[in-house]
Amino acid sequence: MLNLFKALADSTRIRLLRILRQGDFTVQDLMQILDMGQSRISRHLKLLCEAGLLRVEKQGTWHYYRLSPGEGLFSDVWPFIESRLACIEGQEHDSIGVLQVMAERRRRSQDFFDDHARDWDRMHVELLNLPDYQESLVALLPAGGLVVEIGVGTGSLLPFLAQKCEHTVGLDHSPSMVNLARETVAKYRLRDKVEVRLAEMNHLPFAGGTVRTVVMNQVLHHAEQPLEVFREIERVLQREGLLVMADLTRHEYDWTRDRLADQWLGFKQQELEGWLAEVGLKMTSYQELGNSAGQQKVLLLTAGVKHS
Repeated sequence: MLNLFKALADSTRIRLLRILRQGDFTVQDLMQILDMGQSRISRHLKLLCEAGLLRVEKQGTWHYYRLSPGEGLFSDVWPFIESRLACIEGQEHDSIGVLQVMAERRRRSQDFFDDHARDWDRMHVELLNLPDYQESLVALLPAGGLVVEIGVGTGSLLPFLAQKCEHTVGLDHSPSMVNLARETVAKYRLRDKVEVRLAEMNHLPFAGGTVRTVVMNQVLHHAEQPLEVFREIERVLQREGLLVMADLTRHEYDWTRDRLADQWLGFKQQELEGWLAEVGLKMTSYQELGNSAGQQKVLLLTAGVKHS
């Protein structure tokens, strides 16, 4: 108990908690947001971790700090602290800093995909040596209703989605990818059932509870904040709606950050299940594919809206 209250008795550490409640950040991110030196930031993070308020998620050579309310005393006092965070100094400064870090992540990703749009399908599969999982992914899709593919890319999945659903909308934040996906729609004569729009994955252009199925194929590891993407998906899904997702399992290939613009080095099942539960979604199936030597495993999962 004493360690907990000692950790909370400092305005900088409270500011760190306020920032980390918005997502995962590295020491370098936090230095930029708070405009402080590394030694000072690292000292505060160490105290917060020792008190059990934070945990560290290692991804290759990067370390992301994550809020960890847990089930102890901190989980009891956190709602009270959270309700008063706006009163702590530096609110406007820190909010601007967080937005700048997020914008940089988003810009880096968009620039990459605009530059490599036509080569993307080949690059992604060849560099990571992925298993052939498309048939397994399509088999998870329920029939009928509106399906939204987040991160539509070149539109390679659109013909298969159009066969199973009444109407399909593909979304991407890269104008170049949107143009290529529209070429795919024209090539397969899908205009009566499929449309493609420019949009961000954490701001979906749909009213709440209107989407039957959300599909994400190798997209989440490019998201600036995966939790916020799941939160937005939960908002738009119908009561009986379904998220169908394929992504990379956790790996240690740091080079993917530069060569493929990856933000996250894949994911663990427990990590994804925790994020889903936090926003009101429940994982309903999970499997991993790919066993060949040197082959990067792919995870497939489905999740639905929790019912109270």
